[in-house]
Formats: sequence, C-alpha cells, structure tokens
Amino acid sequence: MSNHAQALKRHKQSLKRRTRNRDCRTQMKSSIKTLRTAIDEGAPAETLQELFQKAESSIARTGRKGIIKKETVARKVSRLAKAVHTAPTEAAKPKAPSAKKKSTARPKKK
Repeated sequence: MSNHAQALKRHKQSLKRRTRNRDCRTQMKSSIKTLRTAIDEGAPAETLQELFQKAESSIARTGRKGIIKKETVARKVSRLAKAVHTAPTEAAKPKAPSAKKKSTARPKKK
C-alpha cells in the first residue's frame, strides 16, 4: 500500500464501504432465508405475504444502494414471488404418507 495521503484515505473509505455493503448484503440474504424457511415449513399465507414484503424491501434497498445490480434485484424478487404464490399452505399441505403395504402379487415363475 502506498504512503500517499490520498491513497491512505481511499483505502479507509473502501474499508468502510466494504463493511457497509457486506452488512446490507447479509441482511438481504437473511430475509430471503427466513422467507424460504417459512415456505418450506408451510406457513400461513398471511405470514408468507408479510415476510415477502420484508424480503422484497430488503432486496430493493440493496439494489438502490448499488450493492447488487437491478437485474439481480428483479430476478430475486421474481423468484421469491413465484415461490410464495405456488407454496402450499398449512391447509393445503399433504398429509404424512402412511406405512407402505406389502404387495400381495405372486412372484413370476421362471
């Protein structure tokens, strides 16, 4: 690293920005993960909608700050929206599979 005053200042600025960007990206990923977990657990539709709004807001904020590209924002929001709208809720969730029955068919003779 250089000893010029401007280079030292730019380095300090880049470290601050890196920390800020990393925190923002981490918060975005956490909100996405929370929503994905709720979808997998079959949470009610109201809860999913609320979590989706928080995740969408977080993703959009990260994009506005220039941390991720706007195409990435659109792709992430689109995929989350699709997952929320096609997710089965608790009422529509399939029941646990019952024990497998033994086959009563006879084995073929050779």
